[in-house]
Amino acid sequence: MSEIDVERVPADRNLDWDGCFNARDLGGIPVLGGEQIRWRAVIRSDNPERLTPAGWSALIAYGVRTVVDLRNPNERQGDQWARPTGLSTVHVPLDDADDTQFWTYLWDNKLDGSPLYYRIFLERKARQCAAAIAAVARARPGGVLIHCGLGRDRTGLIAMLLLALAGVSPHHIAADYELSIPRLPRLFAALGIDDQTADIQDILARKNTTARAAIHDALDGLDVADHLRTAGLSGQDIQAVRERLLPV
Repeated sequence: MSEIDVERVPADRNLDWDGCFNARDLGGIPVLGGEQIRWRAVIRSDNPERLTPAGWSALIAYGVRTVVDLRNPNERQGDQWARPTGLSTVHVPLDDADDTQFWTYLWDNKLDGSPLYYRIFLERKARQCAAAIAAVARARPGGVLIHCGLGRDRTGLIAMLLLALAGVSPHHIAADYELSIPRLPRLFAALGIDDQTADIQDILARKNTTARAAIHDALDGLDVADHLRTAGLSGQDIQAVRERLLPV
């Protein structure tokens, strides 16, 4: 058995919403102590601006009532079809794109595009991470969708933090991240861009690591709750996240 056995993650967590290619429920992921993350509480996805009317209807029928958009303002192109009324959208730009020195460092060292950048981002941009977690904590009743562009990097980082706060082990957090890998080629094709999969795997291999190991490294020795509290996340928000994600 590999270190992260993706086959142990239920396949039915994937959601087929017309216009999205990398949507899945965090529900069913095991929590230390024997529980599981609640279904329909938090969903992660790629950019929902491409959802068709049928896709939006499926999202609403699934119980999503709040969308947390982690993208920068210049990435927002507008919905191809009208977003349903009654759906709240919260914008939390995660990247802090004005910090060009930081991003140049990540690009020069080929850290972006994989969890290789997660730990340094958490150390430098904890305030932005805390704001994203707070948006989930304070969302109205109903499901919360978190997304970026591809539903892999920024979404994966915030999903990692949410799951860690709920008591999910790095083993299962990494397994969730890996589920995006086989789903993204269809999205790359739909966007008309090059498939990044092989390039990212080559970068990881040359650094003698894997995506799963990078997630373990990002969480190694990190008290996520304490780190985010220091960045401004309240204890009430942390409790609200746990109440949203964990069975009553």
